[in-house]
Amino acid sequence: MTPSRDIERLLEIMAALRTPRTGCPWDLEQDFASIAPYTIEEAYEVADAIQRGDMADLTDELGDLLLQVVFHAQMAREEGLFDFGSVVEAITTKLIRRHPHVFGEARNLPPAEVKKLWAEIKAQEKAERARRHPPAGPESALEGVPAAMPALTRAVKLQEKAGKVGFDWNDIRMVLAKVREEADEIEAALDEGADKDALTAEIGDLLFAVANIARHAHVDAEGALRGANAKFERRFHFIEARLSEKGTTPAQSSLDEMDGLWNEAKRAGL
Repeated sequence: MTPSRDIERLLEIMAALRTPRTGCPWDLEQDFASIAPYTIEEAYEVADAIQRGDMADLTDELGDLLLQVVFHAQMAREEGLFDFGSVVEAITTKLIRRHPHVFGEARNLPPAEVKKLWAEIKAQEKAERARRHPPAGPESALEGVPAAMPALTRAVKLQEKAGKVGFDWNDIRMVLAKVREEADEIEAALDEGADKDALTAEIGDLLFAVANIARHAHVDAEGALRGANAKFERRFHFIEARLSEKGTTPAQSSLDEMDGLWNEAKRAGL
């Protein structure tokens, strides 16, 4: 079987990998639940390639992410649930439905009207889903935020949902005050000798408040933290390089020495 630019070849390869007796043993023993973590991991690797500006790597990572879609679709086809064509049809239907200002009669709308129309269409879709799958109890304003979503991103989504029904601050400085309050509560818990569970709860509250201030500042919390991680790596690599020039390592150095090198890296704009 040869490579191809045709999506049909990818579908054929995936089907071959899942063919009993002649396929790949590892692929054959997978199911939706076992593949889900890989799907999430590949999405992160796509984001990482974008952040690094590595377009060659992005090509590979997008292929890996596409494979995840094809893998799920193949397993669904085997169970008679849906197939890859169903996935394509579903997303093309959604794109056309959500863009009447491009594909329909609502053309030449200003951006503000487009945003309003988008919200109306999503509300209609939500109502239709509720009609097909009636909730067991009263519907919550927080519905629709996946539990498996990364915690930082999920915090922001929950805050956005609550904000839409008025449960929100209208001043970012009030959110900043909440961040300080939560930090103070961690300090108080430490002073009181609180156990790990209590500290975990207080630290969680602080992280939730920090996510909220990012939202109010219109900053992507996940992107901001990725940037901070990258900055930490650059500065720590600088420390390692400087120490290596002296024939030593971080483990063999004092905190004061490393802190001085950290400040040097900071002054250098790393």
